[in-house]
Amino acid sequence: MEEEKPWVLISQVGGDFGYLEELADILTQHFQIVSHQDLLDNPAVHGPRIQVLFIWKYFPAAEPALLRLLPSLKVVASGGAGTDHLDLPFISGQGVKVANTPGVVSDGTADLAMGLLLASARKILEGHHIAIDPKTVHMPQSLMGVEVTGSTLGIIGMGDIGHKIAQRSCGFQMKILYHNRTRRSVEDEQAVKASYCERLDDLLRRSDFVMIVVRLTSATAGLIGRRQLSLMKPTATLVNISRG
Repeated sequence: MEEEKPWVLISQVGGDFGYLEELADILTQHFQIVSHQDLLDNPAVHGPRIQVLFIWKYFPAAEPALLRLLPSLKVVASGGAGTDHLDLPFISGQGVKVANTPGVVSDGTADLAMGLLLASARKILEGHHIAIDPKTVHMPQSLMGVEVTGSTLGIIGMGDIGHKIAQRSCGFQMKILYHNRTRRSVEDEQAVKASYCERLDDLLRRSDFVMIVVRLTSATAGLIGRRQLSLMKPTATLVNISRG
């Protein structure tokens, strides 16, 4: 039965770039595992066996030098939503499929986005530092921060994560504006009471908080610069959770 299991290449078990032992145990139920170091130590033995490359925390990197050691490779499976760290044309040119995990961190990313917004608005980090400082004798009134409830949130990039941020913002009765390459459906807009801004400038002028939720591409590079910042309210906060 062991010989029937596919052979897979992973980084290692444990360590900064490796798999937790409980996850490795799950893998061994379905696969025969070869670590990256074992492959490098004996590529002639292990290389031809391996059919799947599992990438975790961008390691092992799916570089040409590594892939050439794996003549039987069928799948490169990356644990994450993005594929910007993969040379897709080269990999597919080898007849190898690429798999990723879109959506797996959408909820967590949306949670962190709201955490950053709240921390900024309510000066949570500054308050913590003052609270633990033994020299503190009073709490400055400026630590009250600004209101989140009822404020206007502008979301740049209303994809899966952007929409989940909008869902969470509803709990604070925020007015939601969004700018996207394509407008979401009426049902999606109504679900979070969001208003579409065709022009990014309109969103920037009207928002108390601006959340950037896009991938770094040639189209989004330099999306926010001096001119865009000058359009925002002097009191507005910019939160950037973009990929790349």
